[in-house]
Amino acid sequence: MTVAPEAPAACLIGWPAAHSRSPLIHHHWLRKLGIDGGYSIEAVPPEEFAEFVLNLSHHGFVGANVTIPHKERTLSLAVPDERATAVGAANTLWYEDGELRATNTDVEGFVDNLDAMAPGWDRAEEAVVLGAGGSARAVVFGLIERGIKRIHLANRTGDRAQMLAAQFGAAIEPVVWEVVADRLPRARLLVNTTSLGMHGQGELDIDVGRLPPDAVVTDLVYVPLKTPLLAAAEARGLKTADGLGMLLYQAVRGFELWFGQRPEVTAELRALVENDLVRA
Repeated sequence: MTVAPEAPAACLIGWPAAHSRSPLIHHHWLRKLGIDGGYSIEAVPPEEFAEFVLNLSHHGFVGANVTIPHKERTLSLAVPDERATAVGAANTLWYEDGELRATNTDVEGFVDNLDAMAPGWDRAEEAVVLGAGGSARAVVFGLIERGIKRIHLANRTGDRAQMLAAQFGAAIEPVVWEVVADRLPRARLLVNTTSLGMHGQGELDIDVGRLPPDAVVTDLVYVPLKTPLLAAAEARGLKTADGLGMLLYQAVRGFELWFGQRPEVTAELRALVENDLVRA
């Protein structure tokens, strides 16, 4: 597709960012919806980030995704919504009424993926969340928003779990990593937000056999697509949701904000990205 000069364009801002699958996802939707638009990767170092964002439209963009290491700093450069403020980071920028705004679509990416892969997951009253980084903050916000009453938050560094508990309130119970197994029998949702289980990282030693038989297990890691945690859960007959689904669903709202049409996450799109991951 040839992009006309006046065609809307968005980008991904990161440092580095070349590994991202976002262009593949957005270009697929542009083609499917017949939209004359573009999406590119902009490698912007930290010292140039503020200037780039504050002049985003002058650089030719109607909006942007933001990735590592810029997500937290974005909050001070645009008007953040409730989600971005609560999570403490933004991954999506767009203009509204001439004002640059920011949100965090990791929240809806997480919950929409669960809705698609494990309908009814939010009937769980208790959940166990592993990790206390930026992804965990988005997950915790989404769980509270969907009515999960008790979230056992485990992190190898206890201080970070305590910080999230202080921010999100009584629904969060920080627990030391060593007692996670004791919380599993009551949890009908287990979420891994750590890098454990990813190619090149350490193993995640969690006994899914201690979960209830109707529990749901989700892993934000998508390289490999089926992590050892998800494989163990499937072997036990538990419902699962992988990290690739979250990646796809988190992209939906940004595309709609920039290009004016809401795209769909389809089997065709998933296969396209899966094949790209396999080739990498």
